[in-house]
Amino acid sequence: MTPDKYVEGPFMFRKDGKYYFMWSEGGWTGPNYSVAYAISDSPVGPFRRIGTILQQNPEIARGAGHHSIIHPPGTDKYFIVYHRRPLTETSAHSRETCIEKLEFDENGLIKPVIITKEGVPATKIPPVHYDK
Repeated sequence: MTPDKYVEGPFMFRKDGKYYFMWSEGGWTGPNYSVAYAISDSPVGPFRRIGTILQQNPEIARGAGHHSIIHPPGTDKYFIVYHRRPLTETSAHSRETCIEKLEFDENGLIKPVIITKEGVPATKIPPVHYDK
């Protein structure tokens, strides 16, 4: 079932036995473009909508959305990679790619993402080796 307010950019990951389904909402050219998520015990649902975790900060950038998640193997770190429009840009098509920490509370819910101008410190991601 398509989530209410769904626009684009579906992404799913698994953490601690739960499936996190995420998507973009709102118009990508407007101030309400954002990322929301839902949780389920199964990859096919049913999913329970939790809420919005990434949205614009009018002091930093507009149109924050359409994302992906990086979880370096063997770590407890998670990062969200997304695009947004710098305040200096007027074209709706002008975007920059950004990365921020993705953090969870004690109940496994995603904390609101704080968008920054700095992003995150450089982090080595070990290579993944797949057995043939």
